[in-house]
Amino acid sequence: MSPELTKAKPGSGPGLAILQVEGLSKDFDVSRPWLNRVIEGAPRQLLRAVDGVSFTINRGETLSLVGESGCGKSTVARLICGLYAPTSGRIVFEGADLATLGANEMLAMRRRFQMIFQDPYASLNPRWRVSKIVAEPVRSHNLIAAGPQLDKRVGELLSDVGLSPLDGEKYPHEFSGGQRQRISIARALSSNPEFLVCDEPTSALDVSVQAQILNLMRDLQREHGLTYLFISHNLAVVSHISTRVGVMYLGRIVEIADTKTLFRRPLHPYTQMLQSAIPDISMSGKARTPVAGEVPNPLNPPTGCTFHPRCPHVKDKCREARPEAMEFDGAKVACHGIHDGWIPIRVAA
Repeated sequence: MSPELTKAKPGSGPGLAILQVEGLSKDFDVSRPWLNRVIEGAPRQLLRAVDGVSFTINRGETLSLVGESGCGKSTVARLICGLYAPTSGRIVFEGADLATLGANEMLAMRRRFQMIFQDPYASLNPRWRVSKIVAEPVRSHNLIAAGPQLDKRVGELLSDVGLSPLDGEKYPHEFSGGQRQRISIARALSSNPEFLVCDEPTSALDVSVQAQILNLMRDLQREHGLTYLFISHNLAVVSHISTRVGVMYLGRIVEIADTKTLFRRPLHPYTQMLQSAIPDISMSGKARTPVAGEVPNPLNPPTGCTFHPRCPHVKDKCREARPEAMEFDGAKVACHGIHDGWIPIRVAA
């Protein structure tokens, strides 16, 4: 293995913040064509997909962002990886503000974080052999020269994810969905990153295969000291892999807490609804809060708390004032009812 792949990084001790996201926002211009707007006298229309998101991820932990489709969690992942430019806010990776880095500095930084995409059928080049796919980040960053050493590295990566080094000669279409996602994980690990952004890596897989991939990711995290940002819409999935969980709704984080606290005592009404949607296999008969209504149109979000049209505890204050995320007994929650005391706190048995 190349010495550069094993070189320790400064400030790489466990428990130190590896990523800080501060006031991150992203607007997309969804206006009609310019000529149509001139004729109709219509203004430009902006969609705010991410609205002032802030969080910190410590080295070696897994922070999961969960929420319904369209809540902005995947946009956060793409902003962190540099696939989108933020409208406002900062993304700081180990003390370096990514927005201030030059092209060469950013290229060197990008080798330290990689992304695992949602669809293993679309994220792999069907014309490339697996060995070339897995070796792509190594070649792009000039970490190992082509030859026996690179072939050995590819074989080690395929073995690490439960495949055979001989699979490197095959094409993606020769593998099942779960095997393709293993190839995607091997590719993400090939530059020896410290931080992985996992954008719903199990949602396109069968339930039994999901468990295998989650167990694999936990094993790799222990072996390589990885840090994860895990994106999902399923609370049941994140309960098995997360250190902390952030719940997103319409572009904002409405609650964030460590995993045990959030599942034992969900505070925000939206978090309670998501938890109630998890199938109760044990038939415990516990009280459940049905998920009512639909996500509002993000082009015309509700005033005040954006969750108030669906909230069973709504009051006038919720419609008028936007709640800020504040500390509450070991968690951080944006809810007037919790901080003012009119929403009952439900503790799981």
